[in-house]
Parts: sequence; C-alpha cells; structure tokens
Amino acid sequence: MLTDAQRRAKQPVSALLAGPYGHPLHPILITVPIGAWVASLVFDIASHLTGDPGFLTRGSPWLIALGVIGALAAALVGLLDLRAIPSGTPAFRVGVTHMALNLLVTLAYAGDFAWRRAAQPPEQAVRPAMLALSAVAVALLGISGYLGGKLAYRYGVRVADEDTQAEGYTGHGP
Repeated sequence: MLTDAQRRAKQPVSALLAGPYGHPLHPILITVPIGAWVASLVFDIASHLTGDPGFLTRGSPWLIALGVIGALAAALVGLLDLRAIPSGTPAFRVGVTHMALNLLVTLAYAGDFAWRRAAQPPEQAVRPAMLALSAVAVALLGISGYLGGKLAYRYGVRVADEDTQAEGYTGHGP
C-alpha cells in the first residue's frame, strides 16, 4: 500500500511541463547533456591521438555548449519533479544532492566553455587541464546519475504505481 508521500512523488506537479503520470520528461531530456558532454570528453582525448587535432579541439566546446543548454532544460523539468517529493524525506535529500551535483557540473562546463574560447589554441590538442576538468565533470555526472537512478528505481519518484505497471503484463493494456 502506498503512503500519501509516495503517491505525491509519483504525480507530476504539472503534467504539461513535467510530463504525464508515469511518463516524466526529465529522463529523456538528460540524454542531451550526457551525450554531448561524454562526446566532448571523447573529442578531448582524441585530440591527443591524432596529427590534426584542430577539428576535435574546435568541436568540443560546441558539444559542451549544447550540453549546458540541454542541462538547463533538464534542470527546469527536474526541479518540478523534485517539488513533488515531500521535504524531509530520504528521497528529497537524494533529490537535492542530485540537483546540486548537476548544477555543479553544469557550472563547471559553462566555465570550461568560456575558458576554452579564451585560452585554447584552435589547432592544438586540448590542454591537459581542460581535459582533466571535463573528466572530473563527467565522473561527477556519473555519481549524480546514480542518484537519479536511485530516485526512480529505489524510491519510485515519478514512476507509475505497481497496479498501473501491471497493465503491461496482463495482455489487456494499450
């Protein structure tokens, strides 16, 4: 039997903005920053493995920028999902930690973008310190992703209840 707090955490604050019951938008939006930032790290590493690193060095900051824009969209929807979790609960604390890590990563990448635009020679391999910043940011993103998974899969935040899930196993659903 679900508690009132669990029921509340499964419901969207705004179905229009955060996605309908059982189908939140946050998980699909996070694919943009994750993909862009991991690709930028791959570009950074590859810039050290080729004789002509310029195209990788020039492309990486734009992947970073795309990730920052995508992260802002995911954060807005994620904040709505966080508002559905009752404060003072373990799920809320995990949600706040998840949000704080994501904001830290986004700020690190925004700073990294500005730093590269100001100080990275466009035809040389990405500077080691810039590459290191990206690697640390991706590692923090992985930790945050683990916490996001805990919110969904352990605490069931924005996940349909088991009675609704059972429709997928009865042969009668849509």
